[in-house]
Amino acid sequence: MRPSRFGVTRVLRYSFAAALIILVPSGEIVRAQGKSTAQEAKPKIRAITAFINLDRAQYQQQVADALKMLRRAQTTFESRGYTVQTIRIATQPFPEYTLGLTTEQVVAFFKQYDALAAKEKFAAAIGPAMLNANDLAGWADLLAEILVNTKTLDGSLVVAGEDGVRWGAVGAAARVMKKLQATEHSQGNFRFAAIALVPPLTPFFPAAYHTGFGHQFAVALESANLVAAAFKDAHDLLIAKQRLTDSLASVAFDIEQHAGRIDQETGWTYMGIDLSPAPSKDASIGTAIENLTTQPVGSSGTLTAAAIITAAIKDVKAKQTGYSGLMLPVLEDSRLAQRWSEGHISLDALLSYSAVCGTGLDTIPLPGDITAEQLSLIIGDMASLAVKWHKPLSARLLPVAGKGPGDMTEFNDPFLVNATLQPIEKK
Repeated sequence: MRPSRFGVTRVLRYSFAAALIILVPSGEIVRAQGKSTAQEAKPKIRAITAFINLDRAQYQQQVADALKMLRRAQTTFESRGYTVQTIRIATQPFPEYTLGLTTEQVVAFFKQYDALAAKEKFAAAIGPAMLNANDLAGWADLLAEILVNTKTLDGSLVVAGEDGVRWGAVGAAARVMKKLQATEHSQGNFRFAAIALVPPLTPFFPAAYHTGFGHQFAVALESANLVAAAFKDAHDLLIAKQRLTDSLASVAFDIEQHAGRIDQETGWTYMGIDLSPAPSKDASIGTAIENLTTQPVGSSGTLTAAAIITAAIKDVKAKQTGYSGLMLPVLEDSRLAQRWSEGHISLDALLSYSAVCGTGLDTIPLPGDITAEQLSLIIGDMASLAVKWHKPLSARLLPVAGKGPGDMTEFNDPFLVNATLQPIEKK
């Protein structure tokens, strides 16, 4: 926190261990007692994402310039005690820089780009297909070809915008998912999402893209641990919310300060932080919610917890970008995967939570015999909800070839947890 944001002299009363923080006229912070949650356990930085306006004729130099900034940013944050998991590069929508090429030429180019990403150890998103309402469905087919023929690239497809749900794009997204189902371990869909009203400059993948001149960057957190700490032993919902807001604000302003320095030193423009509390195998948002509700995720109280988390995020006055809401990625969170396997969480439940929070339907395991029509219905529900509440949502669905209800998935990605497949419709 900074004096310029909060006034020359101000007292902030905390409802947890860090009871009082006083900002004196000099700007010095005086802590009356205890340590803040943010100091005790900093969240990881999931991604520092650079946005470039890719030009095929000079993309290697563009990537080199972006990596110079990203590595400097990584060093800056790590010197301040943060763990940076990944550095990433996202582009404008790929049809803009592959127009006029044959399918074979496009795939060949992205194989080269994929190899460069692997060599230089950065994650790469190539932007969405069908960004505009009148874009041809052929771009969706081309995206599927690209993702099938590469190992690390991420992409997306826009299924709703300010004009409403785009039903042709919904069907196109379902066809992409069915094609990616045939990839090894059916993991190709981990790198693809159908997105609805997701704004540019979102640092989380696979939805990341931009529409301007680029030369910008944003930060994404993995902060489920902060939510868990804020909710632990919180006997009052308002106290839980205030704890979380205070904890997230402390981290957000600290990151904003360092990001501002990177902005000034490199000339890359800082666009903000996505405060969505992304989980991991070791830091579970499912556990955090259960700390508050004392019930399994999916039980009564889960929707309230989702609303509280989102409200806490919205109360943080740092520069925000992207989703900035609760994420419930079933296959990236051990507790969520457990509750899915037990039948506590369903597609309908996740959609209902999305009405008050988050990202929609993220990393959902589905039986391999699901049809494109059934996938379209699921994607359409997500898109309809996004349009109704004018909020960014997405669907990252993972149908698993050869597996049915009751079977365990066999993903081998280090970021994925395996879970038991559930029927599409509960009887």
